[in-house]
Amino acid sequence: MKKNKTLEMVQLAVLIAIMLILAFTPLGYLRIGPLAISLMTIPVVIGAMILGPAGGAVLGLVFGLTSFYQCFAGDPFGAALVAMNPFFTFLVCIPTRTLMGWLSGVIFKALWKIDKTKTVTYFVTGLLGAFMNTLFFMSTLMICFGHTEYLQSMNATGANLFMFAVAFCGINGALEMPMSCVVGGGVAKAVSVALKKNAATEEK
Repeated sequence: MKKNKTLEMVQLAVLIAIMLILAFTPLGYLRIGPLAISLMTIPVVIGAMILGPAGGAVLGLVFGLTSFYQCFAGDPFGAALVAMNPFFTFLVCIPTRTLMGWLSGVIFKALWKIDKTKTVTYFVTGLLGAFMNTLFFMSTLMICFGHTEYLQSMNATGANLFMFAVAFCGINGALEMPMSCVVGGGVAKAVSVALKKNAATEEK
């Protein structure tokens, strides 16, 4: 039991280290106009599948904290949000990502019970993790800042702001969701298989 806990702590530490590398290099956030498509979802969903809801929540919190930090480190969109309302910016960045990580772990455990292949669950969770990240982020952003002139001005087409949010979610989904599904699901499956083989070897 103690050995398993140590292994989980090591796995969590490795994933956090990967996230910090992504967060503080151009790899973690791909800029599209004033907004950013994040690859940080991938290690979060991997951790949620391997370590469970609690691990997913911790990694989601790390994601949220690094996202909030970006608002003070030169990200023009984040800086604009902080200037308008720092507390709302905190809500947009941190609780949304923490909830996404936790729910990814919950969804994985629920799907695992009904997935006879014990494979599809990984890829579905990877896909849903990225979807929830976009959904929670954009929903909270619209609730907190949708009425502001700054966000209204981003809607260059003049269309309904809700449609603008839907359009962004579509762009985000086309990039983030497939990567989270394939990479996140594939890596989590491979790691899980390796861990089971290692555990079986130690029992012999």
